[in-house]
Amino acid sequence: MTPLNHIATSATTTSLVAQDCLAIPLLGFGTYKIRGQTCTTAVLEALSAGYNHIDSAALYRNEVCVYEAIEQSGVPREAIFLTTKVGSPRRVAGRGDVYQDVVETVDLIAGVDGYVDLLLMHVPGPSRDYRQRLWAAMEMAKSKGRAKSIGVSNFRVRHLEELKQYATEWPPSANQIELHPWCQQRDVVNYCRDNGIVIEAYSPLATGTRLNDQEVQRVASKYDKTPAKILIRYSLQKGWIPLPKSSNPGRIRENFMVFDFALDPDDMMALDALDEGPAGAVFRMNVD
Repeated sequence: MTPLNHIATSATTTSLVAQDCLAIPLLGFGTYKIRGQTCTTAVLEALSAGYNHIDSAALYRNEVCVYEAIEQSGVPREAIFLTTKVGSPRRVAGRGDVYQDVVETVDLIAGVDGYVDLLLMHVPGPSRDYRQRLWAAMEMAKSKGRAKSIGVSNFRVRHLEELKQYATEWPPSANQIELHPWCQQRDVVNYCRDNGIVIEAYSPLATGTRLNDQEVQRVASKYDKTPAKILIRYSLQKGWIPLPKSSNPGRIRENFMVFDFALDPDDMMALDALDEGPAGAVFRMNVD
C-alpha cells in the first residue's frame, strides 16, 4: 500500500511532557467500541488526517486491527504515539502470570518485538493487591523495553496516593479519565496537576449525548464551528489531552481541525459552569 500522506508537522506534534520526559501529543484518536475492519479503516483515516496519537485497550478487543492499520499506513512507527491499556480484574485475581498477560497485549498491538509508547492500568480494580501486582508487571514491561512509559486510567485521588506506597516509578506519566464540561473531576485534575501527572480526557464529547446542549450550541454558533470541535477545543484549553473517537471519515477529519481558533475566557467559563459532578459522567462507575 502507498504510504499515507501523513502530516509530520501537524499541530499534534505539540505535546505535553510527562515527568519522565515522555512527550505526549496534544490530541489523540480513541478507538473504544470500534472493531474489525471498521477499526482498521478508522485508524488509517485518522493517520491520514494527521493524528499521530492512537489510543486502544485490551478490553476494546481491537488491538490487532490497530496494529494492522499502522502496518498498512506506511507511517513510520516512531512517528506514532501508541497507547494501550491493560488489566482484567478477573485474570489478575486468578494469580496467573500477570506480566505475561501484559506482554501478550503489547504483542497484539505492537508486534512481538514492538513497544507501546504509553501503557496504562485501565481501571483501579477491586483491591490494592490487584493494583500492586499489575503495576509491578507494568514496571517490568517498561524495564524490558515493551513500554516507553507507564500510567493509569480511571484513578481517583485515593488510588494515586496508594500507588506511592508500592510503586518503584511514581508519579505515573498520565491518568486517563472521563472529562468534558459536565464531568470535570476537579479534585483528580488538581491532584494530577500538582504532582506532574499528564491528564488525558476520554469521552471528551460525552459520547455525543450533549452536542445539542444550549450553551454548547451558542458557543458553536459564535465561532462557526461544530459542537464537537468546541468540546475538543475546550479540553485542549483546559490542559487535557482529548481522545475523541469516530468511525465516520468526515468526522475524524473534522475533529482534528481544532488548532485554528481559541475559545475566549468568557466562553471557557460558561462551559466550566456546566459541571454536574459525578451525575454528569457517562461512565458513572469510574467517577466518585
